[in-house]
Amino acid sequence: MTLRATAAAVLAATALLGLAPQALAASPVPVPQPQTATAEHKAAAARAATAPDTLATLSRFFAREGKVSPTAAQPRVEGGAIPVNHLSPDFVAGRAGASVARLEFLASKAVSSDGQQAALWTARTEAGWQVVNIATGDDEFRYAQLGTEKLPGGTVFREPQIDAWYVAGGGRVLPLDEDAVRAVGAAGASLDGYRVRVAAAYGDKLTGSAYASRGKAGGYAEADADADASAGAAGAPVAVVAAGAGALALGGAGVLVLRRRRTVVA
Repeated sequence: MTLRATAAAVLAATALLGLAPQALAASPVPVPQPQTATAEHKAAAARAATAPDTLATLSRFFAREGKVSPTAAQPRVEGGAIPVNHLSPDFVAGRAGASVARLEFLASKAVSSDGQQAALWTARTEAGWQVVNIATGDDEFRYAQLGTEKLPGGTVFREPQIDAWYVAGGGRVLPLDEDAVRAVGAAGASLDGYRVRVAAAYGDKLTGSAYASRGKAGGYAEADADADASAGAAGAPVAVVAAGAGALALGGAGVLVLRRRRTVVA
């Protein structure tokens, strides 16, 4: 099954460990601020997601493959913005007290008139709260719900290097999709055991490593990673620049359209 993932250059203001094809490699950039998802931050993210320019861009986004016309797409944002966590480089590095995951962005669910769904990734940049990516599907929201059902009070997070989703809590890391099952088994792993695995996989590829100094985006690069993007027209402002002709252009910058697997583990 083809692995589809984003490049570090496309995730505005995030310093992911990896999945950055060398063609899209860029210098590491700081994690979005703030690093917590307060009610105020969620409200600001929601305003960015529902701004008129954002909705106009969503109309073109949902119409990009001819499934619906831009005028008929009538996109809407459902529910509030939710925090999305990724595997923390500090945890991989074994820093004392580091959490297994860190906040990467807030996500809002967008839906078109014909039922298409997308996630609006929002982050606070130097220019304020902005939409920094539009990703197809509803992974962020489904896995958040599945993680709550599987381990109430746990921390749902993604290991972007292998596109795996987990929920962590009580000293355990439990899988939420088939990629995570392949990584830690159906029963999951202890938190210590999981750190041993990710340290072995990525510990020599963190920002500041010799691997990063060779221009591989300050992180882990998957040789056959397939970044799948779709074309579009200029619209709402975003804070990132996406390389390649396949990027959906937004106000002179760009956004990478992610197409992700939807297999979950009950």
